[in-house]
Amino acid sequence: MQFHTEFSPEALPYRIGLKSQIVTIGSCFAEVMGQRLANNKLTILNNPFGTIFNPVSIAKLLAMALYGNTPDENRYVERDGVWFHYDFHSSLWATSQDELRTKLVASLVQTSEAIRKADFLLLTLGSAIVYRHIETGKVVANCHKMPGALFEKYLYQIDHLRDDLTRLLKTLHKANPKLKVLLTVSPVRHTRDTLPLNNVSKSILRVIAHELTVWNDWIAYFPAYELMMDDLRDYRFYEADLIHPNPQAHDYIFGKFAESAFDPELRDFVAKWSQISKSLAHQPLYGDNNLNYQQFLLKLVAELETLSKRINVSTELAEVQGRLEKCIMHHAE
Repeated sequence: MQFHTEFSPEALPYRIGLKSQIVTIGSCFAEVMGQRLANNKLTILNNPFGTIFNPVSIAKLLAMALYGNTPDENRYVERDGVWFHYDFHSSLWATSQDELRTKLVASLVQTSEAIRKADFLLLTLGSAIVYRHIETGKVVANCHKMPGALFEKYLYQIDHLRDDLTRLLKTLHKANPKLKVLLTVSPVRHTRDTLPLNNVSKSILRVIAHELTVWNDWIAYFPAYELMMDDLRDYRFYEADLIHPNPQAHDYIFGKFAESAFDPELRDFVAKWSQISKSLAHQPLYGDNNLNYQQFLLKLVAELETLSKRINVSTELAEVQGRLEKCIMHHAE
């Protein structure tokens, strides 16, 4: 007897390998998945513009990066001595406009370079509901806690979103013909928009994602949204706010992603790295000067040296060798 609908996504047409270069852009879910990829030693640029929910701002920022444009000078805003920009997330801030401009330009250049070299772009769409700055008439990526009266909130029209994303994907493909795009719809529900409107918003994003995969063989969809809504249909998989998936849900969805998107070599590496990560976190119960711990560290060094032929583990290897030297010195005293 089954008590839930277990869902195993189909294998994606293009597989991520150990040497693949990846960029993630979009909502907080993109950042969570990106961090897990980074934790498994993949080469990744993770959400360089901060959390961006709506496709309008995502398309604008990526086009700005690829065309070498600079941030709009009329979009800077100061609040309580801190400077922000309406096209970027509030995690990108500075104490002066000039300092922020330098930081934003660097982020755009870094993103452009990474996109042109990348094998995969993981693009996560969060919401079709946008905030328009009334004075300028332009959609913002983040309101930066400015007064609500400055903005108009509305559901972006599906045809306009489709056009924005279609133009963006053509620009991406022209900049990097080998790039493969993995689309996802964020499973985070925007309950402040009301549940009915949130469902409309997610439906629009899901329809557009489906159409883009039908029209382009270099674009695929990973069903993170469906895994959360239909497979993990229980509030025990949510944080206390009952909106965001908790670490257990992220682990489950990432596991499904690995099955669907990773090639055999990478899946094998991830399994081995999981065990090594546990060993790296291990602390001796009875101090670091006993022979058993020394043997444990020697074994761990050997495992890391073997892996170093496949992936860069220089930081971890140096850290363990330092622990081993300390252990040997204590034992010699």
